[in-house]
Amino acid sequence: MLSLERVEVTIAGARILRGVSLVVPEGGRVALVGRNGAGKTTTFRAIMGLVPIATGSMRFSGVDLVALPAHRRTALGIGYAPEDRRLFPSFTVEENVRLPAEVLGLRGREIRDRLARVWDLLPELAELRDRRAGALSGGQGKMAALARALVTGTRLLLLDEPFQGLAPALARRYGEILARLVARERGLALLVSESNPELLAPFVDQVITIERGEIAAPRA
Repeated sequence: MLSLERVEVTIAGARILRGVSLVVPEGGRVALVGRNGAGKTTTFRAIMGLVPIATGSMRFSGVDLVALPAHRRTALGIGYAPEDRRLFPSFTVEENVRLPAEVLGLRGREIRDRLARVWDLLPELAELRDRRAGALSGGQGKMAALARALVTGTRLLLLDEPFQGLAPALARRYGEILARLVARERGLALLVSESNPELLAPFVDQVITIERGEIAAPRA
């Protein structure tokens, strides 16, 4: 479904990604693990078109992502929850969550159906739908970012460092939500980054390690 082939990214003259190649098959659950600064976030941003690639190729279900503007990639069914959440603080939770669907020009019924899917998976967030995003705790903000990604992520979900900064109880709850999601929506592919691979063990079937912008060889 998603394939990267020898992707290179250079930022301010520094090579950040060095020939990154990976594949996320349809329905696959892939973890991209590495230390802070290894290139995980840059890989996600390259997939979403938020940083330009210098060389290499990226395809999603046969579509050339490199040739596709960033704002059109979500229309392919890709959802992205960035590490830093990127919520609009003056918007309510529901306004933040439904915004990508409105930008895509989805009809009212389709938006309602997608929101119903999100609230069913995240009932605690549904109770906060009228709260301003600026009033959310860090953990609640992570949940809101996940909900927003789910609105467009009908085929592939990209989660960048979803457990970072979460208290243990919230990290467990986030893990429970992901486990329920992958059990319920088996056709949904998942690419999730994390520094600690043990957190991802319950809901991924492949672990890829990135070190200094390069994919490390699998250990024997």
